[in-house]
Amino acid sequence: MWLKPEEILLKNAFKLWVTEKGNDYFVLQRRRGYGEGGGGLTGLLVGTLDTMLDSTSKVAPFRILHQTPDSQVYWSIACGGTKEEISQHWEWLEKNIMRTLSVFDSSDDITSFVQGKIRGLIAEEGKVSCVQEDDPEKFREALLRFEKWFDLPQKEKLVTYYSCSYWRGRVPCQGWLYLSTNFLSFYSYLLGSEVKLVISWNEIWRLEKTSNVILTESIHVLANGEDHFFSMFLHLNETFLIMEQLADYSIKRLFDKETFQEEPSLSDPLQITKRGLETHARNEQFRAFFRLPKEENLLEVYESFLWVPFSHFNTLGKICLSESYLCFASQDGSQCHVIIPMREVIGVEKPDRSSRALIVCVRGKRALRFSEVRDFERLANAIRRRCGMTASPQHSASTEDNPEEVALMVGQKDSSKAVSTEALMTVFHPQDTENLDPKMLKEKMKEQSWNIHFSEYGRGTSMFCTKKTRDLIVRGIPEALRGELWMLFSGAVNDMATNPGYYSELVDQSLGTSTLATDEIERDLHRSLPEHPAFQSDTGISALRRVLTAYAYRNPKIGYCQAMNILTSVLLLYAKEEEAFWLLVAVCERMLPDYFNRRIIGALVDQAVFEELIRMHLTQLTEHMTDLTFFSSVSLSWFLTLFISVLPIESAVNVVDCFFYDGIKAILQLGLAVLDYNMEGLISSHDDAEAVTILNKFFDNVTNKDSPLPQTVQQNSVGNNDKASSISKVDVSDLIKEAYEKYGDMKSEEVESMRKRNKLYVIQTLEDTTKQNVLRVVSQEVKFSASQLDELYVLFKRQHFLSCYWTMNSPVLLHHDPSLAYLEQYQLGFHQFSLLFSLLEPWSLCSGKDTLFLWAFRLLDENQDGLVNFKEFCCALDILYSGTFTNKLTFLFKLHQPPECQKTHCAFCFTPTGRGKVDLQAYLKQWQDEILKKEESIKDLPRINQAQFIQFSKTLYNLFHSDPEEESLYRAVARVTSLLLRMEEVGRRLQEPTSPQNSSDTPSTPITQEAGSIPQEVEWSFAFEQILASLLNEPVLVRFFERPVDIQARLDHAKCAQLKPFKLG
Repeated sequence: MWLKPEEILLKNAFKLWVTEKGNDYFVLQRRRGYGEGGGGLTGLLVGTLDTMLDSTSKVAPFRILHQTPDSQVYWSIACGGTKEEISQHWEWLEKNIMRTLSVFDSSDDITSFVQGKIRGLIAEEGKVSCVQEDDPEKFREALLRFEKWFDLPQKEKLVTYYSCSYWRGRVPCQGWLYLSTNFLSFYSYLLGSEVKLVISWNEIWRLEKTSNVILTESIHVLANGEDHFFSMFLHLNETFLIMEQLADYSIKRLFDKETFQEEPSLSDPLQITKRGLETHARNEQFRAFFRLPKEENLLEVYESFLWVPFSHFNTLGKICLSESYLCFASQDGSQCHVIIPMREVIGVEKPDRSSRALIVCVRGKRALRFSEVRDFERLANAIRRRCGMTASPQHSASTEDNPEEVALMVGQKDSSKAVSTEALMTVFHPQDTENLDPKMLKEKMKEQSWNIHFSEYGRGTSMFCTKKTRDLIVRGIPEALRGELWMLFSGAVNDMATNPGYYSELVDQSLGTSTLATDEIERDLHRSLPEHPAFQSDTGISALRRVLTAYAYRNPKIGYCQAMNILTSVLLLYAKEEEAFWLLVAVCERMLPDYFNRRIIGALVDQAVFEELIRMHLTQLTEHMTDLTFFSSVSLSWFLTLFISVLPIESAVNVVDCFFYDGIKAILQLGLAVLDYNMEGLISSHDDAEAVTILNKFFDNVTNKDSPLPQTVQQNSVGNNDKASSISKVDVSDLIKEAYEKYGDMKSEEVESMRKRNKLYVIQTLEDTTKQNVLRVVSQEVKFSASQLDELYVLFKRQHFLSCYWTMNSPVLLHHDPSLAYLEQYQLGFHQFSLLFSLLEPWSLCSGKDTLFLWAFRLLDENQDGLVNFKEFCCALDILYSGTFTNKLTFLFKLHQPPECQKTHCAFCFTPTGRGKVDLQAYLKQWQDEILKKEESIKDLPRINQAQFIQFSKTLYNLFHSDPEEESLYRAVARVTSLLLRMEEVGRRLQEPTSPQNSSDTPSTPITQEAGSIPQEVEWSFAFEQILASLLNEPVLVRFFERPVDIQARLDHAKCAQLKPFKLG
């Protein structure tokens, strides 16, 4: 079988292989211990080792390596179980590859070509092999072992499994790693020693590939404060990808409460498959690289050459086909890439069948020639089919020469008259064409450079993006072209073209609405570039209001977040209003995911990446400042506003230029360059305040000498000019150029990998902070120790997740509101509450559990939303564990009251905040009610009628089940009940003279009469003081309720038994 090329350094390898064939480019080898000769002692040892390993861990006995000419580096490209199989691969290489390699001059080009061919073969084979699942018989055996060894609920879906070693200290344990939807599990049994490990994905803090002296390549998992290392994988990269996907899936589903409605393969946790996860990862990478809408999925991949007219040669790369786009990227991704929307394609031709060529004609009289396409007939048919499906009536012949105009204007069809159709910079600072000052001349020269670029590389959505494109961007985009190119590079042009009229509809629907987001938007409108003339007028303010309000209406999950107003203000300066909206969509939903929400997780993740890069590139700074959290706090605004809040506006827009082309990589590079430029000052600073001052002065003196903006605008953007005049100025173009020269070799793929690696740690750190805040609040209300409260929180949070593990429709998911306070983030529905409460309640109930738990849940759920939070849960347990006799009896008494009485008389419950817009008056009333509740006495409790009293007595009987003093307790309750009934009988008779008309009816009212009639309930009722006084006369009852509870034993029992109810289910 063909293998994904992986580098092998034979110089450091053991003599485990024998070369059988070879040439200048390839080597065929046989593993010692197989075939003729056996290989002596070495071969015997190798054969024994391979025999002991499971079939999935065996090394294939034959392999083919590609040798980079004039190098000791080899690449594994194929393996085989038999000589016949490997010989077929060898013959294919000789017939199809060898004749082509002699054409190349560079050894690196030869290796790149071979790798591309092999990957193409694997992709083609994958189309056939992915139709069928893995060997069903082997998978069934693995599933049986998984169920037997780990005793997890039957609903838990096993995704895949691998043979590997788990390291305990310096001793490896060979066993099996099982990856399921919610758990990472490992099992090993060697020489009587059993090793079993089960870790929830939501408990993992770090997941990364590592290597050290002992472990050449391994996967490191940090969970619950413990490090776990797994190694000796046959396919380590594949294993890590699946683990990474499952951990990310768990984080999004459990912490962010995503439902994956647009991802069918992930929408049901009971149907997750390895293939689905791999497809999801591939689609995400595809969309991120080409900046495509989230609806696009990678459908087909073709290896091909693309004729690059401006360079006059064919470049090797891949054609990636989705529902609405045809994309091409050169092999290294940096030489060139092009995106062709299907709506722009007007024809497909097949000029030369011998070279398997394909010509794609696009609007604007342009054509792209692909050659050596493996299945060019299929590709041509696929493009024709999709062009027919996506043809749009708004494209007319009159606009063929200007495809970018089509893409930019189609979204404004039927737009509202209120929507601004001009960029604010055009309105407030129109360019003076007759002005020939040096800055305007430079601006014209920039425009001319871009026009030349357009003539060579194309203009609009099908423009080639190359290294020359980046060079022009580093110099700064001309003011007149900025909006157009921002739309193009961000992918927003495609969003707008495929959603005509969408923005206008949003504006009409959102204006006039009143929410928490709209209130915050109104508050921040006049804080957005307040000194710029555009936002001193109603024109700019109204446009900003419409864009922000429309986006909050479109995406209520984000709504509005501070810093969005600053970013949107700059977008409105250079783009039309509707374009600014789609640019904001691109930034918030694609380019800076999870930045603009309550927890700004995305920004914190990128700050963690920034810290990692500082350690890698600025070692002198890290030696002086071991604690890099200072840079995290000071750089937060850099990431949230793309340096707009710290740089003068005319300089900041150059940074935004680079961001829209290179993404977050551009911001990280610039951040490193800023710290590097100020290295001496930062090292010599004595405290954080001095370091902040150094950076602020630096930013104030970053200028843009080529900016054609009026001096008034530039002056208003720069602060403290008088004080900073003695400090040397830094041109923003020079700063950006230096950032690209020093740190530009950083690849976007590496940044994404670092993001994923740090995301788990950032989220778990936030979760830990949330836990500490919750525990601090709750600890003031209960008597649990700090460690006990911590364990209770872990149990409660896990029970919350258990309700989400195997379904997307649990109450906690359906009612989740991320805007709620941290105390409300984790809540339990009745079913989950009853399961956990049954594990922790201190009594052994023999019957009526469900009814009693329902009453307890109803008592705690004051706002009647069907959910109970951690504080409410702990307060109830605290009464049962540590409350006095009176407290416990009060709790039981309230359980038997009707719901309307419970809502009024629940002294220890917390009222959760409401949904939607915050009502300050409601908060004040709630706070006042809480104060008044603390003054409640037992006299305020309502009376219970006869039916409720009988049920109360039954509950007491149930509490005594299996108690050593069970018999005495039963008698004591009987005596109390009898006494209370006699007291009530006497009281009723004493009232008879005052009610002679009812004297004849009174004796005919037995105790067993139905308690449904209102007169009977009023007459036959008991006050809490009566019940309390009677029970206090029975010492055995007092001892039972005041007996101390072994809290730790209950917690340990709950930890062990928490999953058992789900196993039965």
